Amino acid sequence: MVNLAITEMTNLSDLLIFVRVVETGSFTAAADSLNLSRSAIGKCIQRLEYRFHTRLIYRTTRTLSLSDEGHLFYEYAQRILQEVEETETLIMTRTQKLKGRLRLAVPVAFGRIYMMPIILDFLNVYPEIEIEVIFSDEFQDLIHDGIDVAIRFGQHVSSNLVQQKLASHWLITCASPSYLKEKGKPYKIEDLQQHQNLIYLHQGHQTPWRFHIEGNNIDYVAQGRIRLYDVESLRDAALNNFGIIQVGAYLVTNDIYQGTLVPVLEDIAPIQHSIYAVYPSKRHISPKVKALIEFIRCYWQKQPPSWENPES
Repeated sequence: MVNLAITEMTNLSDLLIFVRVVETGSFTAAADSLNLSRSAIGKCIQRLEYRFHTRLIYRTTRTLSLSDEGHLFYEYAQRILQEVEETETLIMTRTQKLKGRLRLAVPVAFGRIYMMPIILDFLNVYPEIEIEVIFSDEFQDLIHDGIDVAIRFGQHVSSNLVQQKLASHWLITCASPSYLKEKGKPYKIEDLQQHQNLIYLHQGHQTPWRFHIEGNNIDYVAQGRIRLYDVESLRDAALNNFGIIQVGAYLVTNDIYQGTLVPVLEDIAPIQHSIYAVYPSKRHISPKVKALIEFIRCYWQKQPPSWENPES
């Protein structure tokens, strides 16, 4: 049996490394998420197994599994790290001296336009915080990639993640006045078959257009000859009269206000969704993550984002 006396633990980072190896499922992924070498991860596991005189992890070139002692140690290691984090949260909350590194994942266009000003203000308020921002429209595995918090559109059900709503979000279907003058304005979904529809691809798949008809949410697979992985490029194509787009209001509200894009199919517009801060599930939120989430929420309360206030 593993001797779990904490007094024999001479290096708390060993627990963190072990837990990260288990959560990510590989030495390499754990090394990447902790900014360590793979050999450092291997030496840590060897050190733990030598200390306890037992095998904790069975590993081959392709798989990793826990022994019975490994499962037990993982359970206790999680508890110990959670207690350490709770203590850190208590002390740092009381002293308000937040420091350390935060890894944040944001969608590309939304992150560049709306998140970066907030992040820079946050860094001014908390000068001892370091921040690493990952711009990607893909959904990262937060635990595997060592990401503290991600900004995401729409709700994602996962027992491993916690979500906090930050703002409302909705989709707008629109095109340029010149395009609509030439091709005509669609009034129902079937009319879209006579139009050039600009398609957004996400994670290798076409994102269906969404509408709300007679109380039901309808997914429509639009057809068109332009298919792009970047929403800002879709907007540019629409502004240049290449067709109809359906994108987040944050991207085109000011264009609509200025008259360079015109909404269509407003009567069947999809219902509102939410923008969430998403972070790995733990009993207590990290004080740095909590501070960032509250900062974003307060920022938008004081200065409503432009898709809610197009004149801003």
